[in-house]
Amino acid sequence: MHTTGDAPTSAHETSTGRSTTGTRGDCPNCGTPLLGDHCYACGQPTKGLVRHFSSIVGDFFDSVFDYDARTPRTLWPLLFKPGTLTLEYFAGHRVRYVSPVRLFFFLAIVTFFVGRLVISFGDGQGVANFGGNSAIEVARSAEEVEKARDEALAGIDASLAEVDAKLAQVADGDTSALVDQRIARNTLRATRNAIDRQAEERLAAFRQSDETGGPPPIPRPNRLTFGPEDWDPVTNPLVIGWLPQFANDWINRQVGRAEKNVQRLQDDPDLFKDALLGAVPPTLFVLLPLFALMLKLAYVFKRRLYMEHLIVALHSHAFLCLAILLMFVSMALRQWLAPNAGIGRTVFGIIEVALWIWMPLYLLLMQKRVYGQGWPMTLLKYSVIGFCYFLLLAFGSVFTVLASLVWM
Repeated sequence: MHTTGDAPTSAHETSTGRSTTGTRGDCPNCGTPLLGDHCYACGQPTKGLVRHFSSIVGDFFDSVFDYDARTPRTLWPLLFKPGTLTLEYFAGHRVRYVSPVRLFFFLAIVTFFVGRLVISFGDGQGVANFGGNSAIEVARSAEEVEKARDEALAGIDASLAEVDAKLAQVADGDTSALVDQRIARNTLRATRNAIDRQAEERLAAFRQSDETGGPPPIPRPNRLTFGPEDWDPVTNPLVIGWLPQFANDWINRQVGRAEKNVQRLQDDPDLFKDALLGAVPPTLFVLLPLFALMLKLAYVFKRRLYMEHLIVALHSHAFLCLAILLMFVSMALRQWLAPNAGIGRTVFGIIEVALWIWMPLYLLLMQKRVYGQGWPMTLLKYSVIGFCYFLLLAFGSVFTVLASLVWM
């Protein structure tokens, strides 16, 4: 019993004023009794950084990807059950799955990081590029041109011999290996022809110089051209009349960076690949709301909120990232486990083809199931949205390529 004037003792406090809610105690920041993992008065979490490092790593994966039982529960329907995650989210079943934003963000980053590790634009010897050979461009005499040409062609001929030997070993029916080796052979042949043309142009310039008695041609490798003459920041800058001077100055600085990067690409084509794949996730983030807007316009009479269409867009793009990630993994396993012709290489090839077919089919089934219209209208809207999105994606890809060329 309490005496007159005494405040009633809280059910969560003892005579010492300490909380009796388990072992949580009071909030170190404001002294309020704790009832959960966060103080309901000031919001401070009960967990700080002064604890075992392993628990901090676990919290990181949980906060980024909800890495627990929800992960396999999310990835399975994302890959094999079109529209299931979206309909579950609309039905209010959200806590059991990874949130759409986290799901797309994580898969986009991981997918294109793995792509940078798996894909290679070069052949390891700096000869598989269509831009010719930089040593020919910087040569200061006909003899140097011929020497650079002969060295480059010798390297390509050696690579062609290796490809022809691999083609002779390809088993019957191994379509994937056959296509890969034929692409490699065609790439090497195209590079060989480009180097031949490049060397002939330089030799012709030296011959003309000898005949006319004029100065030898100036080595000008990989110059960008905007008009009849090569770009130059001083003598021939790029000028857009309706832009102010500071904007033209900025554009010419970027052109200068791009011109320098072209030389780097000649020596290492994978630099461009790394820059391009690194820029794809931001491009997808920009296209996401535009894709959701197209869905909103296509299904305007469904009276759905824009955020509902955005959830559809997030799950669609998350699926595409997951499918592409599996394709990259298949390519890596094929190169590791089945580098030569055989049943293993054929199996991986079938998996990759199946993923290519499943991607557009999945998106069609997802659109049909989520919006619930008949097949004629679904096919019509799917085709129109797909065409418009393809144009946006092409535009975004071109912009990404140009941006990668400047800022790689």
